[in-house]
Amino acid sequence: MIRMTLVLMFLSALWPAVSCAQDVVVPQDPQSFHLFLLIGQSNMAGRGTVEDQDQQTHPRVLMLNKAGEWVPAKDPLHFDKPGIAGVGIGKTFALDYSKQHPDVTVGLIPCAVGGSPIASWEPGALDSATKSHPYDDAMTRARLALKSGTLKGILWHQGESDSKAELAAVYKEKLHALIARLRKELDAPEVPFVAGQMGQFSERPWSDGKKTVDAVHQSLPDEVPNTVFVNSDDLSHRGDEVHFDSKSYREFGHRYFAAYQSLVTKDVISPDAELPGR
Repeated sequence: MIRMTLVLMFLSALWPAVSCAQDVVVPQDPQSFHLFLLIGQSNMAGRGTVEDQDQQTHPRVLMLNKAGEWVPAKDPLHFDKPGIAGVGIGKTFALDYSKQHPDVTVGLIPCAVGGSPIASWEPGALDSATKSHPYDDAMTRARLALKSGTLKGILWHQGESDSKAELAAVYKEKLHALIARLRKELDAPEVPFVAGQMGQFSERPWSDGKKTVDAVHQSLPDEVPNTVFVNSDDLSHRGDEVHFDSKSYREFGHRYFAAYQSLVTKDVISPDAELPGR
């Protein structure tokens, strides 16, 4: 009897947490659940220090967690490197989107893998550092998410690992092929693709390879339909000359949203414009 009482007390203690998880509301209509795939390497996964504001949740902004469950979105969104992943671009983007679209719920699908070269974003490719398959894993998670919602955009930040001369030389071919493959496999031929610029930090001048990769990113809108480029002008690093700091990640999220909006509405929105939540 005493043992049964202890079990009931234990289950009662757990009940609030279980109820909280069950309070997540996923729209029954997939057209009301707008999904965004977050892919690339560490600056998409986010490496900023998590602060109180990054832990605040919004009832209409969800994320697909590692277990494939929809939960309230809060940083870190990604789980590529536990203990290292932090504040990134995605949550700010989603908050801006939710304010601009008050009748929908936003679902983020975090799939970025720190340090992954673009060659890891091909079918069957292994990322040896994380023992993961970035492209295959992303497709598995995206297809799971698409059972509940509608894909509205792909956010990409990557390139540092391909900034060596021999890799940069084939980067354009690989990125264009990746965009085409994603759109075909996800049955979204015109889905917007948003590419962000690598960090411009005065302490670390760009190599010729990095300039080549950057040129590929910047030329996307002229060469691939429904793509847009987001600049990283005046953003700061966290002290390692590679990753942005938390404030800059949030600002970058605003810029990604402005660029996305300009693409889907065909209206030019300045990065300095007063966006929702800015």
